[in-house]
Amino acid sequence: MLIALPVDASDELQRQEPDTIIFAMMSGKCRTLKVTGRDLPCRAVAFFQTEEGRANFTVAIDDPKDDSHIITFSGDNGRRPDPNVYELPIDRMLFKSKDRPKADGLPVPSIESAAGLCKQVGNFVTLELSSISCTAVDRNGKSYELQYVSDGTPMAVRRIKRMRVGNPAVSPFDDVK
Repeated sequence: MLIALPVDASDELQRQEPDTIIFAMMSGKCRTLKVTGRDLPCRAVAFFQTEEGRANFTVAIDDPKDDSHIITFSGDNGRRPDPNVYELPIDRMLFKSKDRPKADGLPVPSIESAAGLCKQVGNFVTLELSSISCTAVDRNGKSYELQYVSDGTPMAVRRIKRMRVGNPAVSPFDDVK
């Protein structure tokens, strides 16, 4: 007789994130990446948005000891006050590292409530990004800052799928096909 044994929860965490609808890679460099007062080098910056409208500015940290060391500024209700500016109110910070539990082979982020703002400047229709600046403070008073500048290379944007029915979220790439 076989008895089902419980599975280790850290190995079998279920992904409950909504699907990503758009992904954009930026080419440039971080002038500043500060995490709780520490200066960190970054290797890449990307933007992605889920079908439910949550948007994320994700920074891959250049950490030779951890190739999955990532910090994300995440929020809802992004807005475009003009065609060349996208602002995202930040309400949480996400942290991934090699020491986090995994789902589908990838680290599951640690999530901290936070308050802040990311501002992306550039012409999104032509995919020309100028800069990204983000600042946030978590509920424990820890601060996070990103200052990123483009090298002039157009963004690589992939629209993964269209949104489901309902009110569409504001995306900085609404006019990109």
